[in-house]
Amino acid sequence: MARVVMQAVVSVDGYIAYTDDTVGPLFDWYGNGDVTIHANDTWQFHVSRASADYVQPLWDAIKVTVIGRHLFDTTDGWAGVPAAGDELVVVTHRPLPEEWRTRFPDAPFHTAGSVAAAIALAKDLAGDGLICVTAGDVGGQAFSAGLVDEVAMDVAPVVIGEGVRFFGSHTGPVLLDDPDVVVQGDRVLHLHYTVKR
Repeated sequence: MARVVMQAVVSVDGYIAYTDDTVGPLFDWYGNGDVTIHANDTWQFHVSRASADYVQPLWDAIKVTVIGRHLFDTTDGWAGVPAAGDELVVVTHRPLPEEWRTRFPDAPFHTAGSVAAAIALAKDLAGDGLICVTAGDVGGQAFSAGLVDEVAMDVAPVVIGEGVRFFGSHTGPVLLDDPDVVVQGDRVLHLHYTVKR
């Protein structure tokens, strides 16, 4: 059965981007090492050995990524290539732009009208693989609905002060297990939690 992990790079104070959606120093660790890792056939990063040993197996295990329409629009749908995994599900109430579909006709992108429908579709597509739901609004909704099994945070040593929250609009306490993976990279701390049920 597929597992759902909510993941993002996050500031120490819990933000995944500034209010204008830029990430500033949050992603610095993607370029400060001497080990090359591949998110997919298009994107590669240069990270420390410790980060590579944690991140590459995680990325390799992801079969489907779930994102929101805002992230799709902000990134131009990553030029039709999922950031991680083989398939991507966009939570949206509107069809993806025809112009985008024309530019990327072979993009393995799907749409769903709700977070619950997106996770269900992702589970169908992923089989026994890992599903990554991006943190922020969509991830927060999935977390609030009890659809997230694990939380993975790549904590960068920066305080942003305001911006896009890792858990989106989620409020209220949820207990997580102790971290089952803690890896210190260069300018990042990788934390992985299981959600208590």
